[in-house]
Amino acid sequence: MSEQLLSEFAPASYEAWRKEAEASIKGAPFDKKLISKTYEGIDLQPIYRAEDTADIAHTASLPGFPPYVRGANASGHRKNGWEICQEILFANPRDFNSAAWADLNRGLTALNIVVDQATRNGVDPDNAAPGEVGVGGISIATVKDLEDAVKGVDLEKVSLFVRTGASALPFAAMLAALVSKQKKSLAKLKGCIEMDPLGVLSHEGSLPQSLDGAYREMHLLTSWAITAAPQLQTICIHGRAWHEAGGSAVQEIAYVIATGAEYLREMKARGLSVDDVAPRIRFSLSLGAQFFNEIAKLRAARLLWSRIVSALGGGAEAQKMTLHVRTSLWNKSVLDPFVNMLRTTSEAFSGVLGGCDSMHVGPFDEVARQPDDFSRRIARNTQIILKDECKLDQVIDPVGGSWFVEWLTDQIARKSWAEFQEVEKLGGMFSAMEAGYPQGAVAKTAEARRTSLSTRRDVMVGVNQYANTTEKPLEPRSQDLATAHQKRARELKDYRVSGESHNEAAVLEKLSELLDSAPVAAVGKMVEAAMSGATIGEITRTLRAQDGAKPKVNPVYLCRNADLFEKLRAAADAYITKTGSRPKLFFAKMGSIAQHKARTDFSLAFFAVGGFDMLDSQAFQSPEEAAEAAAKSGASAMVICSTDETYPDIVPALTQKVKSLKPGMQVILAGRPKELVDGFKQAGVDEFIYLGANVLETVYGVQKKMGVVS
Repeated sequence: MSEQLLSEFAPASYEAWRKEAEASIKGAPFDKKLISKTYEGIDLQPIYRAEDTADIAHTASLPGFPPYVRGANASGHRKNGWEICQEILFANPRDFNSAAWADLNRGLTALNIVVDQATRNGVDPDNAAPGEVGVGGISIATVKDLEDAVKGVDLEKVSLFVRTGASALPFAAMLAALVSKQKKSLAKLKGCIEMDPLGVLSHEGSLPQSLDGAYREMHLLTSWAITAAPQLQTICIHGRAWHEAGGSAVQEIAYVIATGAEYLREMKARGLSVDDVAPRIRFSLSLGAQFFNEIAKLRAARLLWSRIVSALGGGAEAQKMTLHVRTSLWNKSVLDPFVNMLRTTSEAFSGVLGGCDSMHVGPFDEVARQPDDFSRRIARNTQIILKDECKLDQVIDPVGGSWFVEWLTDQIARKSWAEFQEVEKLGGMFSAMEAGYPQGAVAKTAEARRTSLSTRRDVMVGVNQYANTTEKPLEPRSQDLATAHQKRARELKDYRVSGESHNEAAVLEKLSELLDSAPVAAVGKMVEAAMSGATIGEITRTLRAQDGAKPKVNPVYLCRNADLFEKLRAAADAYITKTGSRPKLFFAKMGSIAQHKARTDFSLAFFAVGGFDMLDSQAFQSPEEAAEAAAKSGASAMVICSTDETYPDIVPALTQKVKSLKPGMQVILAGRPKELVDGFKQAGVDEFIYLGANVLETVYGVQKKMGVVS
């Protein structure tokens, strides 16, 4: 017989709790003080109860069963665990191979291959524009390049996640040719060679081929994989563009499932069934700072995808969502960069609890420079600790049954479904992007986020709060892209004339056969061409010989929330180079410690984000004394710190005196006593700082008047 916990105490009702809570906030409105509002439009209550989940249908589901809120596998991560799938960003195939082996020997369980811009667009290095080779990933032009990149890796055992963007077919031909050359089995090839044309279109604004051509390639590749490589996925729908442009969890989910629905319909129109296509789709979502929000986001995404696949005629197996996650870039900063380690740890934790199938944890310095062995090791070990030390792979859906998480999952799912329906009303995802609908919605959310950061309603440690003005920036470390381009172009030129791997006559013959082949034979002809030595550019040009017009939309603006604050600090650093010292602020602390300390501390934190040299010395007893010290300090701005009660006697005299001694001096008042503002402005006060003030705009304005920014 079970016993009630703490049965000796009488149970408390919600009404009794609320009465005590309202008493503790001393008359402040309950809704304003204790209810938090999210960017998804959800009001978070301070406490949740069983009653909050009583009418939520998915709470009765089990792991491994539709709608898969609790995970696609009944055993959770216990059987196989999530894949540790770190991005390896090296331009040269041999450098990539060295890094891959180092990581595989130290805990990596899947190869995350990001190809460079030229490879994504199907352009060989010797035909690519400057800045396309080595940008964002590895340069692959031939089977030999791919062989060098994965040398020693057993392709039958190591799962691949190949990030090819809008077009995967030419790369897949290279991979199939390599597997054949190594006498391995395509049937044992695991992972994903992605196509995501709408995802690329969302952030680049255009595609290297027509949209119909992209769908033709998607159909050819998927049809081939169904029979030749049944464990290989061919589509990956990324939510990263919507997230990294500042979108909410609801927007990210809505737009990726809308993209997925469009892909399913396009493939169905070309003769493939939903049951064939849906299992070949992987989703990739970003993990942000709101811990529980991100857990609920992953669970809601699985629920809604199951619903969409079911509505389109897919069975239970097809309704399972394969989910890759990546820690966010939106909330990372070059300022106080080691804090990024803590951010990615929280994000990785939410990814595991949310039930991801594979994960990349971003190195702490990835927004500042090319990650090195140390930062890559720390990022990789974050996952290994969660798995091997925390044993999170031994617990099935650890958040299942939490009243808060289940309620939040339901809320995000409902709002995401409503947003998905808005996209559907516009004719689907491509039509919605042509109309600019999702781009505009995400831009509004990003603006709200930036406003909250600028006014410090949202805190970003080391950026808009607790800034460290004495920190030394990370040493820059970047690739020499011009040299990399020249080297790769030279290697490809040598390859073309070598005759050892590139049989020009055979290549021309196979490419000619490709032009004349029926769709069912096209992939085989590409593989044969690749085995004869055809380059990725040659295959791509042949494949798209009679392609149509390329689509164009207005892309989303990819950025990081901290970037404007970073510019403030960068401007202050540049000012040092220009003048030999940081821009100076003089603090006129007036009266006793009790009178000035609170506002002095507030002001120091307020202006630290701008990289100022803050002259914080002794307190002053008279306006004249403070004005003379300020004028002699070398500062071009002064902050007055005291109380509203003392300001009428201090501020006018101090302001007028300091401006008579140094006419260009800016005067900033810590506080904003409403009834005195107009009078203080007339006395010469230039700016007021206070709780809720826009830190970014204020600091920028002060810097501009100092000549720190133009």
